[in-house]
Amino acid sequence: MKSALSVILGVAAVAFVAAPFTAFAGGSISGKVTFAGKSEQREFSFAKFPNPKFCVKNPNKALMDGDKRFFKTVEVAKDGGLKGAVVAVVDVEDKAFVDAYTGTEVVAEFCEFLPFTGVVVNNKSFKVENHDADADDPKSVQGVLHNPHSFVVKGSSSATGFNIGLAKKGDKLDKPVVFRGGAEKEGFYRLQCDQHEFMQGFYLPVTNAYFAVAKEDGSFEIKGVPAGKHKVVAWHPFAAKGKKVEFDVDVTEGGTATLKAEIK
Repeated sequence: MKSALSVILGVAAVAFVAAPFTAFAGGSISGKVTFAGKSEQREFSFAKFPNPKFCVKNPNKALMDGDKRFFKTVEVAKDGGLKGAVVAVVDVEDKAFVDAYTGTEVVAEFCEFLPFTGVVVNNKSFKVENHDADADDPKSVQGVLHNPHSFVVKGSSSATGFNIGLAKKGDKLDKPVVFRGGAEKEGFYRLQCDQHEFMQGFYLPVTNAYFAVAKEDGSFEIKGVPAGKHKVVAWHPFAAKGKKVEFDVDVTEGGTATLKAEIK
């Protein structure tokens, strides 16, 4: 007859085999992106563009002042935190991530492209959906016409990716992002509405899942980064003229590396 102790030990052994110690899946990078400059914006008159009575309905009232529409190119918090900066690990090429990437999704909503900044993957989908219709305008009851026009930008040059009108609410487009000649290493993807110039979005090419977009106060966190020394960039399409700033970060297994990413 087995002793009670041997039974307990046997059960414990089975439990140990069935549920081994949890292994860490890399570490994290967290911190803050700051900008030495000030907030900047461009000013547009709604009257010069279609749908002025609809576009002014955007719930973000900081974008409007009477009949003026502001395009906030750079937003800096009181302590220098830079909203919308993209932080990304650039020395890891993850084929599984690239193969599984289902596309970048953007919406046109109240005459604004959302999100303003994000990421794209070369040769993968870029999707835009029109959410706008104006019940008070006979010409736009079925939809406010937006014309998403994408550009592959490298240095001072840019080339059209697609230029497609979305006339009705619910209309969608799905086109591949195509960088050629190594442009994905140096450039970025830009989106603009040909109907409403103040509708713009900007997207950094990535080859892995280790990226984040800084919050309003400039803070960010990237989880699951493989342990080791990495090259990390902080980028904003307008701060420091869109220059990518590179940093060296050492990530430990199960640890959190702190990055103070200053863009000058």
